[in-house]
Amino acid sequence: MNVNVRPPRLNLYDARRKQARTFEKTSEIRSVGSLSPNLQPPTPPVFPATNEPFATSRVGSYLLLGQQEGSTLYRCINVQTHEELVCKIVSRNVYEKTLAGYFRLDGHPHINKVEEVLVGLNRTYIFFPRSYEDLHSYVRSKRRLKEQEAMLLFRQVVQAVQACHDSGVVLRDLKLRKFVFKDLERTQLKLETLDDAVVLDDEANDQLSDRHGCPAYVSPEILIPTESYSGKAADYWSLGVILYTLLVGRYPFHDSSHTSLIGKIRRGKFVIPGSLSCHAKCLIRNLLRKDPTERLTVDEVLEHPWFRSSFHDGRDSSDHQDEAKVPELVLDTAITSENPF
Repeated sequence: MNVNVRPPRLNLYDARRKQARTFEKTSEIRSVGSLSPNLQPPTPPVFPATNEPFATSRVGSYLLLGQQEGSTLYRCINVQTHEELVCKIVSRNVYEKTLAGYFRLDGHPHINKVEEVLVGLNRTYIFFPRSYEDLHSYVRSKRRLKEQEAMLLFRQVVQAVQACHDSGVVLRDLKLRKFVFKDLERTQLKLETLDDAVVLDDEANDQLSDRHGCPAYVSPEILIPTESYSGKAADYWSLGVILYTLLVGRYPFHDSSHTSLIGKIRRGKFVIPGSLSCHAKCLIRNLLRKDPTERLTVDEVLEHPWFRSSFHDGRDSSDHQDEAKVPELVLDTAITSENPF
């Protein structure tokens, strides 16, 4: 059984990565290789009796320990190395599409890397390194971040988005939860998954027509029934929402009513607390522009003076913000087909 997960235009496997191992026909599973050449081939898997994944099921060298809270990923451990990882389980007939973006972005420090792929009769198991807390939970626990810390983390977020755009990948559902910490110190971020991302056939044409995203992060043009919109420009808007939320501790557009929230986003009116630095205000305003053509690109964001700002003694003006006026970060809720615009 030959499996080809490589997009035709790329050649990312070297000789060692091509060493796929086929197990007995009774197991009907195959390792299609790793994006890391140092891993050893997995042992033959043992599937659970049911078709649905559940806690403590064994797949190859990995023991699945249950689904992570608020995530589509499963915690797991390599029984040979005792290394903790996470696993994404997808239908076999869509795994090539799922992996397409990762193949284009292999090796980027702020994009999650694929450690191993196991293909079965009905399902495919994709293994990634473990992480420590997502950015949404981190901001919620701290209420807001000082500008110095926000700058260090936001730069990594923008660098990940820049790598995606340069490789023809539009994220669409870009939000705080998509980014997780690589270390216990909470200093290094990575984009955890490329769920809902679009891999462009023509990297020069990022026009999209489907409406998809999280209510708090979607751009105004997505809410207007036009023929198409720029996927990259929509990601720029989401970056503005992320930066605002990091610094203020709440979304720039929020309302308990879905209809009212959509109306606020369409109008594009928001308030920036006066306690933020001038450079931070400038960057937020230039990302959250109603006209998509006026928004800063990721390249321009990384050149913005805010990233060259100095924060003396680890303090900035946001330290003096009235905490009583900062509401708790509202949980983001994904828009689904049952909850359309």
